[in-house]
Amino acid sequence: MSVIIQPFTLLLIIAAGYVFKRTGLFSPKDYRVLQTAEFDLILPGAIIYSFATNPHEISLLWISVYAFIAAALPPVMIFLSTRRRPVADRAFLMLNGAGFNIGCFCFPMLQVLLGSSAIIPAAMFDIGNCVMVAAGTNVITRTLLHIQPGITLSQQHAGDSPVVPYAKPTDPQAKRLARKSLFEAVAKGFLGSPSFDVYLIMIVFMCLDIHLPQWVAMMTQPFSAANAFCSMLMVGMLTDAPANRHDVRTVLEVLAWRIPCAIVFAFIAWHILPFNALIREAVVLCCLSPIAIFSTMFTDKVLGNAKLAGFTLSVTAILGTAMMVIAHTIIGA
Repeated sequence: MSVIIQPFTLLLIIAAGYVFKRTGLFSPKDYRVLQTAEFDLILPGAIIYSFATNPHEISLLWISVYAFIAAALPPVMIFLSTRRRPVADRAFLMLNGAGFNIGCFCFPMLQVLLGSSAIIPAAMFDIGNCVMVAAGTNVITRTLLHIQPGITLSQQHAGDSPVVPYAKPTDPQAKRLARKSLFEAVAKGFLGSPSFDVYLIMIVFMCLDIHLPQWVAMMTQPFSAANAFCSMLMVGMLTDAPANRHDVRTVLEVLAWRIPCAIVFAFIAWHILPFNALIREAVVLCCLSPIAIFSTMFTDKVLGNAKLAGFTLSVTAILGTAMMVIAHTIIGA
């Protein structure tokens, strides 16, 4: 019964956020308050709590490497296969077609399906995944499509071209300035993400065999408890149904990328990772998880509107729940 109740509860929280917004209890932009709290405070605290309460072995870093590959390949593949599409469409597909919702969605699902011991491999998976979803995918998308950091596509007057018009500098001094600007943008994209920074520090602690004291776990436990609720409520607050056929087609295109990639990465994980069945199944279920919550934030920053990303996340949450339960049933058969 808990296999059904837990994911159903998460979907109910999304629905509550949507209903509260539609009835005027939340204003259309109130989600940005939760967005700031989630990404700058709650999620980093939940990550620290995970490391403070669960042992993380160095050998499990292979799971992090695998997760990084699984999250990094799809944006590049989407970029190469959509060369003739408008830049706004390409940006949306790259930002939402890859990455996994581990901390906010997978953690509670895995606890129900596999028990608390599955949180350890899931957290290791999220290390590699977080490199991309917390910064990497946004950096790759902006760099490959020549989207300036700090402004939306509409502010940049991108039009409907496959990439934003970009004049490559020819003067040596201009080239150096361009390289410096790119380096600073990339560094800011990564180091400006609190979740990525926290994971980086936790990896250093793990490599040095430094264990967090019990009082750290006690202090960060409320953040971990609030993580799933706040993130799902935020998704509901920014969710809106597709406005037209183009939006419907865009959502279907995201699903056409995500579902096959998820199944392929899950299949490969089960057959090649050198770990026991419980750890491999945890990685399999992580591969089937919905869109990362970060995608909504970066879609908002790049396109100026996260509503369609929120709807897409809601759809993938429903599909992800079904696929995770089916995969668990097949593996356990």
